[in-house]
Amino acid sequence: MAGHNKWSSIKHRKAAVDAKRGKIFTKLIREITVAAKTGGGNPETNTRLRAAIAAAKDANMPKDNIEKAIKRGTGELEGVNYEEIKYEGYGPGGAAVLVEVLTDNRNRAASEIRHIFSKNNGSLGESGCVSWLFDKKGLITVSKEVADEDTLFDIAIEAGADDITEADDGKTFEIVCEVSAFEDVKKALSENNISYIEATITMIPQNSVKLTGKDAENMIKLMNALEDSDDVQKVYSNFDIEDSILEQFAG
Repeated sequence: MAGHNKWSSIKHRKAAVDAKRGKIFTKLIREITVAAKTGGGNPETNTRLRAAIAAAKDANMPKDNIEKAIKRGTGELEGVNYEEIKYEGYGPGGAAVLVEVLTDNRNRAASEIRHIFSKNNGSLGESGCVSWLFDKKGLITVSKEVADEDTLFDIAIEAGADDITEADDGKTFEIVCEVSAFEDVKKALSENNISYIEATITMIPQNSVKLTGKDAENMIKLMNALEDSDDVQKVYSNFDIEDSILEQFAG
């Protein structure tokens, strides 16, 4: 989890001041629209929509944008029909890569993802080739400055969390929970005035692949290229790369 989570925190931090905020908003709007389409427009009864709205608010998306995205999903406003697709493959050094796509053109998306993998020393695989290596979980990151481990443990576990560990950066705790307990854990933290740095539904790898040198650099280039694709929503991998290299090449 080390490299995976470090990458996630780097991207989350950069997103707050990213000049490409328009692209970030586009991805968030797509997720809200599809979540509303598949599960209805009420976030109280639609967990996926509730998480998507929370992510949009974290990115400071205007309320009007969120409401319009929901209405496009429910059919109250005319909108684009997006298809959900997952691509699986391998990056440099054999690291597993899982790509979640929302696209209005399956052929365009497939062609672009294949090109990105090929250009960056990766290879697309068959459906299911790496997804079994990941578990879908809720992941909440809390600074050590706002709560000690014992207090955080008691609150989170009582709310349904699976585990709490100290992150590799030595400055934060990571709370892992089942998706079904995600909102309950967040609510418990809020009720105890414990703020969190990031809260997301993610795919956590069961093991990691250590990458160094050119493999590490090329892996980061592959991740950046995939995340820059308009059709790509999220990218997950089980690489483990030294923090200094991640910081240098994260882009």
